[in-house]
Amino acid sequence: MGLNIIGAGFGRTGTQSLKQAIEILGFGPCHHMYEVRNSPRQIKMWQAIAAGGSADWDAVFAGFSAQVDWPAAAYWRELAAHFPQAKVILSVRDPVAWHESMLQTIVPSSTIGAEQDPDANGRAGSEIIRKVALEGIFDGRITDHAFALERFARHRQDVVETIPPDRLLVFDVREGWGPLCRFLNRPVPETPFPSSNSVSEFRARKSYLAP
Repeated sequence: MGLNIIGAGFGRTGTQSLKQAIEILGFGPCHHMYEVRNSPRQIKMWQAIAAGGSADWDAVFAGFSAQVDWPAAAYWRELAAHFPQAKVILSVRDPVAWHESMLQTIVPSSTIGAEQDPDANGRAGSEIIRKVALEGIFDGRITDHAFALERFARHRQDVVETIPPDRLLVFDVREGWGPLCRFLNRPVPETPFPSSNSVSEFRARKSYLAP
């Protein structure tokens, strides 16, 4: 199938809502971290990639038309080169709100969860994100506010400077359907733009995290 959409945005920039929107527009199924956690096959491939192994992107995304969220978003350069026909969506968010959300969700999920998640796939998925994102992107300094915000800003700059403008949409999910539908050449659906995976929803799914 090959990817038609590459999501370059960091986790906690509305990626779950964006996944649902992309699928409503007919570009599904869309790969997301939840697909990794729910698939032993995906877990095995991403464990190898996170450990520094080579990636067979066609195998990783077999059956998927789109991708958003970590771990795959960490490899946006490689994916953009491997799927040259794919459009790139950089999901963004207010940096301060993004960092606070990270500290309440992905950071504890990827550290505590790697040890305490009762599900084996959940533990493995947490370890993948710890390696790829917390260590790989943020050098183990995600709790350093200034450093994390600098990396967030640098990432946006790198994507904008690398991907041609006609291939890229910088998108805040609060903008709703308009920019996304124009970019993907799809009519605006009658259904409201998805809104999901709030901090409370995220933490409620993790039995090892306090509500």
